[in-house]
Amino acid sequence: MIGFDWLNNGSIVLGIIAWILPVVNFGRYEKHYHWVTRSIMSISACVISLSFQIFYIYHKVKIEEWSTLLDTMDAIAFVSAVLLSVTIILNGITLFVYRDRTAKQVI
Repeated sequence: MIGFDWLNNGSIVLGIIAWILPVVNFGRYEKHYHWVTRSIMSISACVISLSFQIFYIYHKVKIEEWSTLLDTMDAIAFVSAVLLSVTIILNGITLFVYRDRTAKQVI
């Protein structure tokens, strides 16, 4: 039987990756447009991380583990909202910074 704990671990790892990639963009300035690739990868990691949480919740519902769901849903909802918000903010800042740098480079 496949364990479902890897969904939580994968969600944490992908959430950290979703935050690290935009931070890497701040430290690197390249003439190429690799920042776009890193931003897309960051948003994708965030989406996959949230999907892992949905699959984990689905598994708990399927096996009728109601007490676990009642105990953890508040934290899962809060952390998911924080992950999504911070990822959007970091990638928005990246877009703002590189948009100005790219515009100066073209002129």
